[in-house]
Amino acid sequence: MMLNKELMEKILKQALQYGADFAEIFFEDKKANNLTAEGGVIEKASTGFDLGVGIRVIYKDKVSYAYTDDLSPEVLLEAARSAGIAANSSARDLNVINLTRKPISQMHPVKIDAVNYDKEAKVKLIKRADRAARVSDEIKQVKIVFLDHSRKIMIANSDGLWVEDEQSAIRFVVQTVAQRGDLIQTGMASRGHSMGMEYFDLYSPEMLGEISGKQAVTMLSARPAPSGKMTVIMHNGFGGVLFHEACGHGLESDAIIKGSSVFAGKVGQQVASSIVTAIDDPTIQNQWGSFSIDDEGTPAQKTVLIEKGILKEYMWDRITAERDGRPKPTSNGRRMTYRHLPLPRMTNTFIDNGKSKFAELFTNVQYGLFAKSMGGGQVNPATGDFVFAVREGYLIENGQITEPIRNATLIGNGPEILHRIEMIADNLDFEPGMCGKGGQSIHAAVGQPSLLISQITVGGTEGKGDK
Repeated sequence: MMLNKELMEKILKQALQYGADFAEIFFEDKKANNLTAEGGVIEKASTGFDLGVGIRVIYKDKVSYAYTDDLSPEVLLEAARSAGIAANSSARDLNVINLTRKPISQMHPVKIDAVNYDKEAKVKLIKRADRAARVSDEIKQVKIVFLDHSRKIMIANSDGLWVEDEQSAIRFVVQTVAQRGDLIQTGMASRGHSMGMEYFDLYSPEMLGEISGKQAVTMLSARPAPSGKMTVIMHNGFGGVLFHEACGHGLESDAIIKGSSVFAGKVGQQVASSIVTAIDDPTIQNQWGSFSIDDEGTPAQKTVLIEKGILKEYMWDRITAERDGRPKPTSNGRRMTYRHLPLPRMTNTFIDNGKSKFAELFTNVQYGLFAKSMGGGQVNPATGDFVFAVREGYLIENGQITEPIRNATLIGNGPEILHRIEMIADNLDFEPGMCGKGGQSIHAAVGQPSLLISQITVGGTEGKGDK
């Protein structure tokens, strides 16, 4: 159930009557499913509903916010009054607000609705993945998580904007545990998109299950990782998590405005190797972090952050754009739910394709590490210093991938690493993630092609690996 035009105009007028400069209504109606299975048996099956309205009021540099899940006109008007009073207490007369609904082009069509899809059919997909993941008797545990949601949003504000959108997403995760004696290793495969059940035309349950199972078993045969400074080739897809965490957050405009980013004041300067182009783009069709409008109603747009090593732009929401004197934001205003204020956040953030072929990256590497799959890590967003685990790694010797290694970590500084990227392949890929910031967790895709970093510190347990 959406709010009607007359009621929204009353709410906005109520919110502004105490002298605020701007008022906004954010309506959300969301349905989400979660199926979790272990050993092919469903352990959790839940469906959640979220329906409510958030009202934001801005007066100069002051922002107030009120939200409610009671959509009765009386409660909504009281919420608007409360937000308005909190912003400023000087009453004023208002002209009539006239909302004009703006049509939105749906960039990310859904062919087969996942939210209302037959649950038994979903369970069969889970069981297929479970069977495929058991590539060996050494696989001791298989856990599968199947998530989907559909979200209807509407934004109206005192500038006369009135837009609506429907956003869907689906994610399938296979986690495996393999054991050989006392040694235990894990594997994971995860893909997510803004689409419906047609997702499984791209990724079969068998494919995801097998990837996860083989990864866990392969790591059982891995030897302890060497340590020291060495050349590292990071594989495509989730390798992009390093750029996302170590650099991407520093390119969000709230960090820039606060002066807490190493990228502040560097537009026009070289911040990366000349072969590096980095982009944030929610317009990529059906990608995990894609949408048609952001959570402030700004139409989705592609933003080139770094072009051929030169810093070109930051990611802006409405408030930070206005404070910086910019004519408009960059469609990066995002929020977790109607209970939350929008913040400048990444969408699909990635290093773009290079000109090399994947095999060419290895040709001149005498000794190094191929980080095929990345795990979790820690980052200091103010400096870009990071420590990341390598989930699946291999030695590179004399230009060839040789034996698997385990327990490797990558240690370094994101802005410095950008200057050490010497080759970039043409095999760009993405993987889904949940990005946390300011107490809010939203879905965002990370991505990159395979790329060669000339030198990075590898943490391992087998002594020094400098060569």
